[in-house]
Amino acid sequence: MQPKYRFNRLEFSGSLGDLGTLLPLALGLILVNGLSPNGIFLSVGLFFIFSGLYFGVTVPIQPMKVISAYAIATAMTASQITASGYLIGLVLLVIGATGAISVIGRYIPKSVVRGVQLSTGTLLMVEGIKFMLGTTKLQVLRQAAEPYLGIDSIGPVPVGIIIGAVGGLLTLLLLDNKKFPAGMVVVLGGVALGLIAGTRQGLDLINPGIHLPRFLPLGWPTRADFTFALLALVLPQIPMTLGNAVIAYADLSRDYFGDHSRKVTYKSACISMALANLASVTIGGMPLCHGAGGLAAHYRFGARTAGSNLMIGIVFVILAVALGDEALAVIYLLPLSVLGILLLFAGCQLGMTIMDLENRKDYFVVLFMLGITLAANLAAGFLVGIAVAWMLKAEKLHV
Repeated sequence: MQPKYRFNRLEFSGSLGDLGTLLPLALGLILVNGLSPNGIFLSVGLFFIFSGLYFGVTVPIQPMKVISAYAIATAMTASQITASGYLIGLVLLVIGATGAISVIGRYIPKSVVRGVQLSTGTLLMVEGIKFMLGTTKLQVLRQAAEPYLGIDSIGPVPVGIIIGAVGGLLTLLLLDNKKFPAGMVVVLGGVALGLIAGTRQGLDLINPGIHLPRFLPLGWPTRADFTFALLALVLPQIPMTLGNAVIAYADLSRDYFGDHSRKVTYKSACISMALANLASVTIGGMPLCHGAGGLAAHYRFGARTAGSNLMIGIVFVILAVALGDEALAVIYLLPLSVLGILLLFAGCQLGMTIMDLENRKDYFVVLFMLGITLAANLAAGFLVGIAVAWMLKAEKLHV
């Protein structure tokens, strides 16, 4: 029988697997929108810990991507983001507590779930490559491919591409190595590079102590904030959350962990995220969710038990409480191209879940959803995919 918790190198390596999704959006929300680093890192750490303790398996914790990406791109106010967290938390609480999500889940075909997973995986791979090329929004904002490294290129070749190539090769060599797990080697190697060749920005300002978050540090959102957040952030986020962070995530958790994942249901995933959001934004943090991509990342790099959640959760809690807002100085040590490596391999792992499909119609739905996602967004791909999948149940329609 598999233990509920393991604390070893593989679990620690797996716990680092989804930093490529978590850290860039967290940094963007801090630098652009003024969210509290202390609130973000503490809420992430606590959500990791409590999710692992309750569900008893590896559980991913991520920023809500639609809300975070749009808020960063348009430089929304912190109050508007806080309002979105309260609203999405209430929506998820109602959908979960009433059992509505279980009814919705019964009518989502398997091909749509796999379409969400392939589309999410593809988006992760694209973003990972952008990190290595230095073309993500965060890097453009900082006007540098590696803003916290003292080296921008080696000869004519950007340093991000070199780090990405070396790190990618190391990952391929070590993916199944239990003595030197790939995720741990790549992340710790990146931190070592940051210490040696980085700018070490903010390290001299670190003042260790007890730094507790403030209650509503950004103030209570106005009625206008709630109205704007509902229309611009929450409504576009809901389909993606239901498709990726509830249905695709819960199904993938069952695929990976079998009966050990019995607590990971559509209902419990909704309620878990609802409570996390209500708590996170209250201390200045960001809207949070689970996600199929995050689970694939943790699993691919070695996480197999809830021990991975406790280890990474404790790391984030220590960063928040011991260093407060200056915890950013530690995060800056990790080159962005290293995050790109994690995203690339996580995306590949998630995309390969479509290999269990059996007929042409299912593959058509999956590829159709991928096209819609790349042309518009994942929420649109999810909704259109449901319609196409049900249409193709008719025997008169062929692909």
